Amino acid sequence: MQTRLPLAIIEDQTPIREMLHQYLGAQPEFECVLVAVSMEDFFQQLPALGTLPALVLSDIGLPGRSGIEGLPLILARLPEAQVLMLSVFTDAPRVFEAICAGAVGYLVKNTPLPLIKANLLEVAVGGSPMSPAVARHVLQAFRRQPPVAVAATASARLTAREQEVVTAVEEGLSYKLIADTFGISHETVKNHLRAVYRKLHINSKGELLAMALKRRG
Repeated sequence: MQTRLPLAIIEDQTPIREMLHQYLGAQPEFECVLVAVSMEDFFQQLPALGTLPALVLSDIGLPGRSGIEGLPLILARLPEAQVLMLSVFTDAPRVFEAICAGAVGYLVKNTPLPLIKANLLEVAVGGSPMSPAVARHVLQAFRRQPPVAVAATASARLTAREQEVVTAVEEGLSYKLIADTFGISHETVKNHLRAVYRKLHINSKGELLAMALKRRG
């Protein structure tokens, strides 16, 4: 039997929080281990958990510390966790800020529940989903800006395989698909990405995708 993915939900609006908890908690793929109304509530509950969340679905407009402000703190406590943002905001600067802070995906709040589930499962295998409306805003914004290239010295230090893995990540392939494409293991993909992060002086896939967005401006 497949292990259920431990999931945390951070949402201050009661109807939305309860809807997400009720729906996602009933899915066989997930186990809702934490439901919080704020970042402060999330961190207060965290020490008592028997199972730590591997996936975090978080709102941005929270009371107290915002979802974006809380992102680096979540990743500092849970470095293996994947954080998917859910927000009413679609403006490119906010999306870009969330990605830079470490989010692996960004969905609007009117996303249908089955699609939220599908996107969480995509995140779990290394994907980086983004709502179409959000992606359109981001692309339009970056087309208006001059491209910012990755430093030539940093790019030159990447091996051919590391560059292939980076390109695959930027194209939205999951870790599993990357592993299958190059005939390597899932762990080897992660090892390549860790080496890339070290060479480019970044800490997450979110920052790598942010660099790609700038480069494609």
